[in-house]
Order: sequence, then structure tokens, then C-alpha cells
Amino acid sequence: MNSSRAVFLDTASLDLGDLDLQPLHQAFGELLLHAASAPGEIAGRLRGAQVAITNKAPIDARALASNPDLKLILVTATGTNNIDLAAARERGIAVCNCQGYGTASVAQHAIGLLLALATRLPDYQAAVRAGRWQQATQFCLLDYPIVELEGKTLGLLGHGELGGAVGRLAEAFGMRVLLGQLPGRPPRADRLALDELLPQVDAISLHCPLTDQTRGMIGQRELDLMKPDAFIVNTARGGLINEQALADTLRRGHLGGAATDVLGVEPPKDGNPLLAGDIPRLIVTPHNAWGSREARQRIVGQVTDNAAAFFRGDRLRRVD
Repeated sequence: MNSSRAVFLDTASLDLGDLDLQPLHQAFGELLLHAASAPGEIAGRLRGAQVAITNKAPIDARALASNPDLKLILVTATGTNNIDLAAARERGIAVCNCQGYGTASVAQHAIGLLLALATRLPDYQAAVRAGRWQQATQFCLLDYPIVELEGKTLGLLGHGELGGAVGRLAEAFGMRVLLGQLPGRPPRADRLALDELLPQVDAISLHCPLTDQTRGMIGQRELDLMKPDAFIVNTARGGLINEQALADTLRRGHLGGAATDVLGVEPPKDGNPLLAGDIPRLIVTPHNAWGSREARQRIVGQVTDNAAAFFRGDRLRRVD
């Protein structure tokens, strides 16, 4: 343990009361916990701290300028868009993130969404709740077509740790896996261009970062290239898909279904095209694919390791 003072700005984004935070407490001389921090509270709460811990609480240039003691920012996530990295670099403040903690949880969620679409799980569950099974004249309901994944083709956009894990799970169901070429990346022999990939897949799953090149890469033209009964699953970033185009495409029955764990703006306080009540064959989950207890506990471990490495003079998961 070192003698540093650390402030965790938004513990409620990580801990539901089910995590062991003792490793974090032992890593610092003092650790202050705040369930959440409004932007206007952040500079004051970091006063006198050498270490800031944040998930989504923004740490901007003003907060950094107001806290000359700050030496380290620990992000309890992979994305660092809530940190002014340029201002941190200018002030010599190290920034470390977490990586690979949610692979099993997100891969499981992505396949779960695909299975729910293929089996029409939400429709059958709604039918039972509405009493239609109880009123049936035979032992079962088969009102909605069920699709077997075995023998079907899954396209992956993004084949890092997460995409690779989803691909392995898909192969266990007997699916063939094809890899797509991401916009802005150098061409590779084992990647198919979108125009070649989309028409031949029965499902596509997104696992790539949101960049200027990938923003909106699945728009109306790309959706129209897909088979009329194909599925699309997004557990990456909402901005990868044109949400209005997806809503319109589902309404006119072009796709077999879509499922997304992410939206372009989160939380969607001002509405979103995909939250309309009249869109068929759509599943939306609230960005919770990453959130298994095991994954969140791994974050605690990685943050603790990142802090220990920094104070030893090592560069572990540094993003600056």
C-alpha cells in the first residue's frame, strides 16, 4: 500500500453491493467513495487527491487544472472518452484503463441475443403471458418461425478478443464464421469487404470500436444488402448502426430481426428511433452485456493492479 489519497467518483456504475472492494481500499492510504458525481462536483471532490477513479464521470481540463496534486487517473472501463487525455498528458498525469474484463460476459450476451432472435423467444414469451397457449387446441404453439443456427453463416465485424470469443461460441452451434473488413483498416486476405460479406451471412455481430471510419457503417444501403431473413446483433457501440434506418428496415419486414445492447446516446433520455413501440422483431437491452459480477470484480482487480504498477514505476494498461 502507498500513502496516496484516492477518490472513486462513481462507484454505483460498478458496484451493486456485490463486489469485494477491499483490494482497492488496501491499495491506497485513503480511499473516498462516491456513488455518483455530477460534473459540477468533480473538481471539488478531487481536491487534494493524487488518484482519481472513474467509470463515466467526466474529468475535463478544468477539473485537472483545479487539482495540481493529481498524478493518476484510473478508469474502470476500457473507453476513455470521458477524460481530457490531452490535458492530462500536458500535466503529466497518467491514465490507465481496464481491458478484456468482460469478454465472457459480452460474448455470452451476444450469443444469447442471437439465440433469442432465432427462437423468437420474446414473441413466444409474450404469447404465453397473453394466454394464447392456454387457449390453444393442441399441445404447442408454433406461430413464429424458429431458425436453427446449425449450418448458418455468421459474419463478424471486429475480430479481437471479443469477436474471437463470439466466433468460437457460434462455431460450437455449428455455424460457419466469416470476418468482415472494417472501414479505415488496411485490407487483409482473411477479411471480406462489407459489400461481399453482407449478402451471404445469415447473421452479423458487431464487435468493433466506434471511430470516425466506423460511425454509421451499417446504414440503409448496407441493411438492404443483407438477406431478408438475416439477423443483426450489436453489443459494441450504438453509433455503428444508423438507428433510424434499422427501425425503418425492421418495420418493412426486410430483416429476420435485430438485437442491440447499445444506443447512440446513453441513457436515451430524449428518446431514440429504436425505442418506438411499433418495431417488430427487435430486442433492446440496456448496455448490460458487460455487467456480470465476475466481470465487474475483474475490473476491481485490474484497477488495483494498475495503481500498484504505477507506483512501482511500471506502465500497465497506460493509454497516454
